[in-house]
Amino acid sequence: MGKLALAAKITHVPSMYLSELDGPRKGSRQDAIDGHLEIDRRCRELGVDTIVVADTHWLVNANYHLNCAPSWEGTYTSNELPHFISNMAYGFRGNPELGALIARTANAMGVETLSHDATTLAPEYGTLVPMRYMNADRHYKVVSISALCMAHYLDDSARLGWAVRRAVEDHYDGTVAFFASGSLSHRFAQNGLAPEFGFKVWSPFLEHLDREVIRMWRAGEWADFCAMLPEYAAKGHGEGFMHDTAMLLGALGWSAYDAPVDIVTPYFGASGTGQINVVFPVTPQDGRAIPAAVASRADGYTSIATRL
Repeated sequence: MGKLALAAKITHVPSMYLSELDGPRKGSRQDAIDGHLEIDRRCRELGVDTIVVADTHWLVNANYHLNCAPSWEGTYTSNELPHFISNMAYGFRGNPELGALIARTANAMGVETLSHDATTLAPEYGTLVPMRYMNADRHYKVVSISALCMAHYLDDSARLGWAVRRAVEDHYDGTVAFFASGSLSHRFAQNGLAPEFGFKVWSPFLEHLDREVIRMWRAGEWADFCAMLPEYAAKGHGEGFMHDTAMLLGALGWSAYDAPVDIVTPYFGASGTGQINVVFPVTPQDGRAIPAAVASRADGYTSIATRL
Protein backbone atom coordinates (compact mmCIF):
# COMPACT_ATOMS: atom_id res chain seq x y z
CA MET A 1 0.00 0.00 0.00
CA GLY A 2 2.04 2.91 1.30
CA LYS A 3 5.75 3.62 1.09
CA LEU A 4 8.48 4.63 3.50
CA ALA A 5 10.43 6.76 1.04
CA LEU A 6 13.11 8.49 3.11
CA ALA A 7 14.72 8.08 6.53
CA ALA A 8 17.20 10.40 8.23
CA LYS A 9 18.97 11.27 11.44
CA ILE A 10 18.68 15.04 11.80
CA THR A 11 19.85 17.86 14.03
CA HIS A 12 17.47 20.25 15.76
CA VAL A 13 19.97 22.50 17.51
CA PRO A 14 18.25 25.68 18.72
CA SER A 15 21.17 27.75 17.44
CA MET A 16 19.64 27.20 13.99
CA TYR A 17 16.91 29.63 15.03
CA LEU A 18 19.50 32.07 16.42
CA SER A 19 21.23 31.81 13.07
CA GLU A 20 18.23 33.53 11.46
CA LEU A 21 18.27 36.50 13.83
CA ASP A 22 20.38 39.64 13.76
CA GLY A 23 23.24 39.37 16.22
CA PRO A 24 26.57 37.61 16.73
CA ARG A 25 25.21 34.14 15.77
CA LYS A 26 23.52 35.24 12.55
CA GLY A 27 24.32 32.83 9.71
CA SER A 28 26.38 30.55 11.94
CA ARG A 29 24.19 27.46 11.40
CA GLN A 30 23.40 27.96 7.75
CA ASP A 31 25.02 24.61 6.93
CA ALA A 32 22.57 22.80 9.22
CA ILE A 33 19.63 24.79 7.80
CA ASP A 34 20.78 24.02 4.26
CA GLY A 35 20.87 20.34 5.22
CA HIS A 36 17.23 20.50 6.27
CA LEU A 37 16.32 22.28 3.05
CA GLU A 38 18.06 19.54 1.03
CA ILE A 39 16.22 16.79 2.91
CA ASP A 40 12.98 18.68 2.30
CA ARG A 41 13.81 18.86 -1.42
CA ARG A 42 14.36 15.10 -1.54
CA CYS A 43 11.11 14.44 0.33
CA ARG A 44 9.13 16.55 -2.12
CA GLU A 45 10.81 14.85 -5.06
CA LEU A 46 9.77 11.48 -3.61
CA GLY A 47 6.17 12.58 -3.09
CA VAL A 48 6.22 12.44 0.70
CA ASP A 49 2.91 13.51 2.24
CA THR A 50 3.68 12.91 5.93
CA ILE A 51 6.77 13.22 8.10
CA VAL A 52 7.03 11.09 11.24
CA VAL A 53 9.47 12.60 13.76
CA ALA A 54 10.99 10.71 16.70
CA ASP A 55 11.43 13.69 19.03
CA THR A 56 14.12 13.40 21.72
CA HIS A 57 12.71 16.46 23.51
CA TRP A 58 9.39 14.78 24.25
CA LEU A 59 9.90 13.19 27.67
CA VAL A 60 7.64 10.31 28.70
CA ASN A 61 7.72 8.02 31.73
CA ALA A 62 5.40 5.24 30.55
CA ASN A 63 4.27 3.83 27.20
CA TYR A 64 5.11 5.28 23.80
CA HIS A 65 3.04 8.20 22.61
CA LEU A 66 2.14 9.70 19.23
CA ASN A 67 1.01 13.30 18.89
CA CYS A 68 -1.23 13.22 15.82
CA ALA A 69 -3.63 16.11 16.33
CA PRO A 70 -5.28 17.41 13.14
CA SER A 71 -3.20 20.61 13.31
CA TRP A 72 -1.02 22.77 15.54
CA GLU A 73 -0.62 26.51 15.74
CA GLY A 74 1.21 28.56 18.34
CA THR A 75 4.24 30.44 19.60
CA TYR A 76 7.03 28.48 21.26
CA THR A 77 9.67 29.41 23.81
CA SER A 78 12.04 26.67 24.99
CA ASN A 79 11.91 26.01 28.72
CA GLU A 80 15.43 24.53 28.46
CA LEU A 81 17.07 27.27 26.43
CA PRO A 82 14.78 30.33 26.40
CA HIS A 83 17.70 32.53 25.35
CA PHE A 84 18.04 30.43 22.17
CA ILE A 85 14.41 29.87 21.15
CA SER A 86 11.98 32.58 22.23
CA ASN A 87 8.59 33.42 20.72
CA MET A 88 9.07 31.21 17.66
CA ALA A 89 5.84 30.96 15.65
CA TYR A 90 4.82 27.57 14.24
CA GLY A 91 1.93 25.94 12.47
CA PHE A 92 1.43 22.73 10.49
CA ARG A 93 -1.00 19.88 9.90
CA GLY A 94 -1.12 16.53 11.67
CA ASN A 95 -2.14 13.08 10.48
CA PRO A 96 -4.56 11.39 12.92
CA GLU A 97 -5.14 8.49 10.54
CA LEU A 98 -1.48 7.49 10.34
CA GLY A 99 -0.97 8.02 14.07
CA ALA A 100 -3.78 5.59 14.85
CA LEU A 101 -2.42 3.04 12.37
CA ILE A 102 1.06 3.18 13.92
CA ALA A 103 -0.31 2.78 17.45
CA ARG A 104 -2.50 -0.15 16.42
CA THR A 105 0.40 -1.88 14.68
CA ALA A 106 2.81 -1.30 17.58
CA ASN A 107 0.33 -2.63 20.13
CA ALA A 108 -0.16 -5.74 18.00
CA MET A 109 3.61 -6.25 18.30
CA GLY A 110 3.43 -5.96 22.08
CA VAL A 111 4.76 -2.39 22.31
CA GLU A 112 2.30 -0.34 24.35
CA THR A 113 1.61 2.79 22.32
CA LEU A 114 -1.05 5.49 22.52
CA SER A 115 -2.03 7.90 19.76
CA HIS A 116 -3.38 11.32 20.71
CA ASP A 117 -5.51 13.19 18.19
CA ALA A 118 -8.05 15.02 20.41
CA THR A 119 -5.36 16.77 22.45
CA THR A 120 -4.01 20.16 23.44
CA LEU A 121 -0.50 18.67 23.62
CA ALA A 122 1.89 20.81 21.59
CA PRO A 123 4.97 19.44 19.77
CA GLU A 124 8.42 19.85 21.30
CA TYR A 125 11.31 21.57 19.59
CA GLY A 126 12.80 18.35 18.25
CA THR A 127 9.81 18.51 15.91
CA LEU A 128 9.30 22.26 15.69
CA VAL A 129 12.82 23.20 14.58
CA PRO A 130 13.05 20.83 11.58
CA MET A 131 9.47 21.64 10.55
CA ARG A 132 10.41 25.33 10.54
CA TYR A 133 12.86 24.70 7.71
CA MET A 134 11.22 21.79 5.92
CA ASN A 135 7.55 22.58 6.27
CA ALA A 136 7.09 26.34 6.39
CA ASP A 137 4.40 26.10 3.71
CA ARG A 138 2.58 23.29 5.59
CA HIS A 139 3.19 20.96 2.67
CA TYR A 140 3.55 17.88 4.91
CA LYS A 141 1.36 16.37 7.56
CA VAL A 142 3.29 15.52 10.74
CA VAL A 143 3.20 12.84 13.41
CA SER A 144 5.49 13.28 16.43
CA ILE A 145 6.69 10.30 18.50
CA SER A 146 7.94 10.53 22.08
CA ALA A 147 11.64 9.63 22.04
CA LEU A 148 13.02 10.90 25.36
CA CYS A 149 12.04 7.61 26.96
CA MET A 150 12.85 7.44 30.66
CA ALA A 151 11.83 3.87 31.50
CA HIS A 152 11.93 2.05 28.17
CA TYR A 153 14.01 -0.64 26.52
CA LEU A 154 15.87 0.21 23.34
CA ASP A 155 14.64 -3.03 21.77
CA ASP A 156 11.04 -1.84 22.23
CA SER A 157 11.97 1.40 20.48
CA ALA A 158 13.42 -0.62 17.59
CA ARG A 159 10.18 -2.60 17.38
CA LEU A 160 8.20 0.65 17.41
CA GLY A 161 10.27 1.79 14.43
CA TRP A 162 9.44 -1.43 12.64
CA ALA A 163 5.77 -0.86 13.51
CA VAL A 164 5.97 2.53 11.78
CA ARG A 165 7.19 0.83 8.63
CA ARG A 166 4.61 -1.96 8.76
CA ALA A 167 1.80 0.54 9.39
CA VAL A 168 2.89 2.58 6.39
CA GLU A 169 3.58 -0.26 3.97
CA ASP A 170 0.69 -2.54 4.97
CA HIS A 171 -2.11 -0.14 5.91
CA TYR A 172 -1.48 3.46 4.82
CA ASP A 173 -2.27 4.89 1.42
CA GLY A 174 0.51 7.44 1.12
CA THR A 175 4.24 8.20 1.22
CA VAL A 176 6.10 8.83 4.47
CA ALA A 177 9.49 10.04 5.68
CA PHE A 178 10.86 9.09 9.10
CA PHE A 179 13.25 11.38 11.01
CA ALA A 180 15.24 10.55 14.13
CA SER A 181 15.54 14.06 15.57
CA GLY A 182 18.46 14.04 17.94
CA SER A 183 22.20 14.41 18.27
CA LEU A 184 25.00 11.87 18.41
CA SER A 185 26.89 12.56 21.67
CA HIS A 186 24.90 14.95 23.83
CA ARG A 187 27.15 16.10 26.66
CA PHE A 188 26.37 19.78 27.02
CA ALA A 189 29.17 22.13 27.99
CA GLN A 190 29.37 22.71 31.71
CA ASN A 191 27.53 25.80 32.94
CA GLY A 192 29.67 28.87 32.38
CA LEU A 193 31.56 27.27 29.49
CA ALA A 194 28.78 27.28 26.87
CA PRO A 195 30.19 30.19 24.81
CA GLU A 196 33.60 28.51 24.64
CA PHE A 197 32.01 25.28 23.36
CA GLY A 198 29.46 26.89 21.03
CA PHE A 199 31.04 25.18 18.02
CA LYS A 200 32.92 22.31 19.69
CA VAL A 201 32.25 18.84 21.09
CA TRP A 202 32.68 18.46 24.85
CA SER A 203 35.62 16.03 24.82
CA PRO A 204 38.06 14.34 22.42
CA PHE A 205 36.70 10.97 23.55
CA LEU A 206 33.14 11.83 22.56
CA GLU A 207 34.20 13.34 19.25
CA HIS A 208 36.31 10.29 18.35
CA LEU A 209 33.44 8.01 19.36
CA ASP A 210 30.98 9.93 17.18
CA ARG A 211 33.34 9.96 14.23
CA GLU A 212 33.90 6.21 14.50
CA VAL A 213 30.12 5.70 14.49
CA ILE A 214 29.81 7.85 11.36
CA ARG A 215 32.57 5.77 9.74
CA MET A 216 30.59 2.62 10.56
CA TRP A 217 27.43 4.13 9.08
CA ARG A 218 29.24 5.08 5.89
CA ALA A 219 30.68 1.57 5.66
CA GLY A 220 27.30 -0.06 6.32
CA GLU A 221 28.53 -1.92 9.42
CA TRP A 222 25.01 -2.23 10.84
CA ALA A 223 25.33 -5.50 12.72
CA ASP A 224 28.26 -4.09 14.70
CA PHE A 225 26.56 -0.74 15.25
CA CYS A 226 23.31 -2.31 16.44
CA ALA A 227 25.26 -4.48 18.86
CA MET A 228 27.06 -1.47 20.33
CA LEU A 229 24.12 0.96 20.38
CA PRO A 230 23.11 0.43 24.03
CA GLU A 231 26.64 1.06 25.29
CA TYR A 232 27.17 3.92 22.85
CA ALA A 233 23.94 5.52 24.09
CA ALA A 234 25.18 5.33 27.67
CA LYS A 235 28.89 6.12 27.37
CA GLY A 236 28.39 8.56 24.50
CA HIS A 237 25.71 10.56 26.33
CA GLY A 238 23.28 9.84 23.49
CA GLU A 239 20.41 12.32 23.28
CA GLY A 240 17.18 10.79 24.51
CA PHE A 241 19.26 7.68 25.34
CA MET A 242 19.26 7.20 21.54
CA HIS A 243 15.72 5.85 21.42
CA ASP A 244 15.24 7.89 18.24
CA THR A 245 18.16 6.06 16.64
CA ALA A 246 16.80 2.67 17.72
CA MET A 247 13.44 3.62 16.15
CA LEU A 248 15.18 4.71 12.94
CA LEU A 249 17.18 1.49 12.62
CA GLY A 250 14.13 -0.55 13.56
CA ALA A 251 12.21 1.02 10.67
CA LEU A 252 15.06 0.13 8.31
CA GLY A 253 15.33 -3.51 9.35
CA TRP A 254 17.78 -3.26 12.28
CA SER A 255 20.89 -5.40 11.79
CA ALA A 256 19.51 -6.66 8.47
CA TYR A 257 19.82 -3.13 7.08
CA ASP A 258 22.39 -3.07 4.31
CA ALA A 259 23.01 0.43 2.92
CA PRO A 260 25.68 3.06 3.54
CA VAL A 261 24.41 6.47 4.62
CA ASP A 262 24.49 9.74 2.70
CA ILE A 263 25.94 12.64 4.72
CA VAL A 264 23.96 15.82 4.00
CA THR A 265 25.44 18.12 6.67
CA PRO A 266 28.87 17.01 7.92
CA TYR A 267 29.40 16.38 11.62
CA PHE A 268 29.69 19.52 13.72
CA GLY A 269 29.90 20.56 17.36
CA ALA A 270 27.24 22.66 19.09
CA SER A 271 27.38 23.66 22.77
CA GLY A 272 29.42 20.52 23.45
CA THR A 273 27.16 18.14 21.52
CA GLY A 274 27.85 16.23 18.30
CA GLN A 275 25.42 16.93 15.44
CA ILE A 276 24.75 15.77 11.89
CA ASN A 277 22.16 15.59 9.09
CA VAL A 278 22.38 12.22 7.37
CA VAL A 279 20.03 10.27 5.08
CA PHE A 280 19.65 6.51 5.53
CA PRO A 281 18.55 5.04 2.18
CA VAL A 282 15.41 2.92 2.57
CA THR A 283 16.02 -0.60 1.26
CA PRO A 284 13.60 -3.53 0.87
CA GLN A 285 13.32 -5.67 4.00
CA ASP A 286 11.70 -9.02 4.67
CA GLY A 287 8.37 -8.23 6.33
CA ARG A 288 8.96 -11.08 8.80
CA ALA A 289 12.12 -9.51 10.24
CA ILE A 290 10.94 -7.95 13.48
CA PRO A 291 13.37 -6.31 15.95
CA ALA A 292 12.90 -8.68 18.84
CA ALA A 293 12.03 -8.02 22.47
CA VAL A 294 15.29 -9.45 23.82
CA ALA A 295 16.33 -7.33 26.78
CA SER A 296 19.21 -7.87 29.18
CA ARG A 297 19.99 -5.70 32.18
CA ALA A 298 23.55 -6.93 32.46
CA ASP A 299 25.89 -4.06 33.26
CA GLY A 300 22.93 -1.69 33.22
CA TYR A 301 22.48 -1.83 29.46
CA THR A 302 19.69 -3.13 27.24
CA SER A 303 20.65 -5.48 24.45
CA ILE A 304 18.82 -5.68 21.14
CA ALA A 305 18.60 -8.66 18.80
CA THR A 306 16.75 -9.55 15.62
CA ARG A 307 14.70 -12.64 14.88
CA LEU A 308 12.63 -13.87 11.96
